Amino acid sequence: MFNAGRWALLFTDWQVFAGGFLITILVSAVSLAGTLLISLVVGLVRCSQNRTAKAICLGYVNFFQNTPLLVQLLFMYNVLPRIGIMMSPFLCGCLGLSLYTGAFGASVVESAVKAVPKGQTEAALSQGMSYMQSLFCIVIPQAIKIALPPMTNQCVNMIKNSSTLTVVTAGELMYRSDGWAAEYGCYTQAFIVSAVLYLILCLPLSKAAEALEKKAA
Repeated sequence: MFNAGRWALLFTDWQVFAGGFLITILVSAVSLAGTLLISLVVGLVRCSQNRTAKAICLGYVNFFQNTPLLVQLLFMYNVLPRIGIMMSPFLCGCLGLSLYTGAFGASVVESAVKAVPKGQTEAALSQGMSYMQSLFCIVIPQAIKIALPPMTNQCVNMIKNSSTLTVVTAGELMYRSDGWAAEYGCYTQAFIVSAVLYLILCLPLSKAAEALEKKAA
């Protein structure tokens, strides 16, 4: 751990870690957009009166919440190409993270929408608003305040889960760190730097979630 020569070697190859860090940020940004979209759509469908759509969304949520992300990623990367569905490692990773985190985000959105008193919707309908108008103008703005702290926590979890993309060779931080460590035998140095870089990404978001929770309380 305190071998100066190994640390010097690491800092000489800093581009390896910087490149992986940038890919992790990009993967997280794309996956976050997909997660928010999936969470909103599935969460709102779960609050609707359409039994068929609700059952489909419930199946999706139950499957992705109760199976390991690693298994899901390996299935997408190794099995889907056998049936003609080809994806790049980057796309596979983003899709896997979005579907996995979106299942948890959908539960957050559903809970937030249902936490808004029904009287709010009834009052809007009595004023001549349609159901969709009341949903997007009255219910969702209030639900966002409720959902924001737990969704921020899900974002943190998603960034940490991006380290599993090493199994699909997506080129993110953990993949490059592990490859560099295996080449030079400097596992301690590589994983310490990786941990610090993940901390730089996740700690501010964790603190933001704590502040939002206190503000909501």
